[in-house]
Amino acid sequence: MTVQTDPRLARLAVDTIRFLAADAVEKAQSGHPGTPMGTADLAWVLWSRFLRYDPADPLWPDRDRFVLSAGHACMLLYGMLHLAGYRLSLEDLEAFRQWGSRTPGHPERGHTEGVEATTGPLGQGVGNAVGMALGAKMLAARVGEELVRQRVFCLASDGDLMEGVSSEASSIAGHLRLGNLVLYYDDNRITIDGSTSITFDEDVAARYAAYGWHVQHIDGHDHEAIARATEGALAETSRPSLIVCRTHIAHGAPTKQDTAESHGAPLGAEEVAAAKRASGWDPAASFVVPEEVRVFFRERAREGAAERGRWEERLQGKKAEWEALHAPLPADVLERLLAAAPAKDDATRSHGAAVLQKAAELVPSLVGGAADLASSTKTVVKGSPRVEPTSYGGRNLAFGIREHGMGAVCNGLAYHGTFRPFASTFLQFSDYMRPSMRLAALARIPVLYLFTHDSVFLGEDGPTHQPIEHAWALRLIPGMDVYRPADGYETAAAYGLALRRTEGPSSILLTRQKVPAIARAGGDLGDVARGAYRVAGEGSPDALVAATGSELHLAVAAREALAREGVNLHVVSVLCLELFHRQDADYRARLFPDGVPVATIEAGRTEPWRVLAGPKGLTIGIDTFGASAPAEVLAEKFGLTAPQVTARLREWLR
Repeated sequence: MTVQTDPRLARLAVDTIRFLAADAVEKAQSGHPGTPMGTADLAWVLWSRFLRYDPADPLWPDRDRFVLSAGHACMLLYGMLHLAGYRLSLEDLEAFRQWGSRTPGHPERGHTEGVEATTGPLGQGVGNAVGMALGAKMLAARVGEELVRQRVFCLASDGDLMEGVSSEASSIAGHLRLGNLVLYYDDNRITIDGSTSITFDEDVAARYAAYGWHVQHIDGHDHEAIARATEGALAETSRPSLIVCRTHIAHGAPTKQDTAESHGAPLGAEEVAAAKRASGWDPAASFVVPEEVRVFFRERAREGAAERGRWEERLQGKKAEWEALHAPLPADVLERLLAAAPAKDDATRSHGAAVLQKAAELVPSLVGGAADLASSTKTVVKGSPRVEPTSYGGRNLAFGIREHGMGAVCNGLAYHGTFRPFASTFLQFSDYMRPSMRLAALARIPVLYLFTHDSVFLGEDGPTHQPIEHAWALRLIPGMDVYRPADGYETAAAYGLALRRTEGPSSILLTRQKVPAIARAGGDLGDVARGAYRVAGEGSPDALVAATGSELHLAVAAREALAREGVNLHVVSVLCLELFHRQDADYRARLFPDGVPVATIEAGRTEPWRVLAGPKGLTIGIDTFGASAPAEVLAEKFGLTAPQVTARLREWLR
């Protein structure tokens, strides 16, 4: 690779990066100009000397990854993507933060070509970068290091390193010795409220050294120091690297450099003009890219294309291994999982353990683990080792008691593009990873979440561990599919449907306690793939009872009891409400005919079920916190036994 170290060109390029950011924020009258201006030197050195990319093939599998965890500095990334030759025009930069533009206020993967991760909530990008680095190590263990030379570079701010998610993920990276990860810490010592000294005076470098990272300190505006530190980081192949870059926010702004005012607001037209004048630029010109800078990046693009070509030649010798790992999902994955569905009475977490083995057999890229709960969530892929420090060939990941970090790392694994990751913990602790789950939905990446202990019926651990609102908290995330299976058959269906989905995450909620296998009306079995389907009932119903998970058998029992009294109930299993809502109107109307009253049963919050039950419907559930007691006692106390449910339905129907 040709390394351009001409000081004049370097200064011209850095000023271009700085002023593109300042101009875009100024035109939008919204944004964060300070950090892009302060990290322009770092971006120039990284993109001109180290980053392996090909703008003609943005998804080239062996490209290096650049993750902007400091997503508020997105104009730095947008400016670099434009200069590097990605499909991002000057007009796109001028439309920064406007409706429909390709330059939103924080980077969004899939929305803007070249953006590797959806970032903005601070710390998440650090976790994503750890996941990408782990994905690269796991891929190399399967197809050989000659095919996997990618490195992961991440730029983080003070805020990123204050948020706990980055600490959890960085601890994981240090433990796993991810030597292909370089984290640049933009140590500008400024946050929105002022100097970091008002809240943050810890020794970040010492903390990362304690995590097992290689640590360096540099002047973040010294190009040769940046290059030497990056070379040193890349030489540390057995541990991740942190480079603490002392920078000045809004570097070059005459009166606003090193001020909090430059962090999250436009500099002002006079300040931008003065900064340009001080650098010898025309203060009246905006969105200027000198031809010399364009020529340089065109050459870098040619180098990237040549590098990709050499990789494609190497790929020919490993084609079989590569294609086996990257093979498309079997078209009949749902049918094959249903055929292997456990038929006995058992906890759905145990059913899930059995289905997981078959899923792992059918999907070689399926990998994942739990937050120190694999023995409880039953999410171990049998016959495969655990991923260990410097040994990345296994399929089982141990995240430790770090749900927040686990969520961000699994997002990074999905962003990497090879693996289908799953993450597991108790449903109650989904709260810890909700920010990562929301971002997975926003980015439309297919992470699979396996949550067990899904209701008060986990028993004696009591209300601190008993989910009440959690199923609905997940259902309310746009783009998240939530499955709550009732038995082995529905558990297999949930896995199959979730794996078939490639444009978004899915959550499967599983029981700790045993539940009975459900007898179903044979004619409607195919409709399980529609998210909700008729389990029992013939003819014209007097009412419908819709239930989920461990409460479905209560609806079936109540139907049988009331049938002896001449009442015709239809029982509907709502396996996945989101999937059901995506069905055609005719199917939805056939399943829930107009004028037929609806009751719902779920061991959790009831009010959201009014969407299905309507104002005159009956919603049976739990609207308080739980209690510490055996499951059978809790069922009695909360009115969720078959006789109690039957009585509620009888009274409602009268």
